[in-house]
Amino acid sequence: MSVEGIHAQDKNLVVRIAKLVIDSGQLESYKAALKEHAETAVRVEPGVLNLYAVYEKNKPTHVTVFEIYANNEAYKAHLLTPHFLKYKTGTKEMVKSLELVETVPIALETKYKISN
Repeated sequence: MSVEGIHAQDKNLVVRIAKLVIDSGQLESYKAALKEHAETAVRVEPGVLNLYAVYEKNKPTHVTVFEIYANNEAYKAHLLTPHFLKYKTGTKEMVKSLELVETVPIALETKYKISN
């Protein structure tokens, strides 16, 4: 699916934000695990449309992940994949706090052309 196929008005999309605080002593290990997980999920799961991960410039232990799934079934399937379970169990002790925020998209725009 290319980005042109993603529209904010699509009622089936699942758009979530994960706000995390990571243990400072394990930050580099966490970033490596998250990067590996995100790259794998986008590459192998057709229903994972976007996974963007950033950290705050002045608070590098504060990580935000922006996720877009094709639908609720794709999101539920993602939670059962081996790469997600590896990430979740492997980073469990690194995460000091996690807040999951369900959102409703207003605008989903990008210049990048993404396709499988």
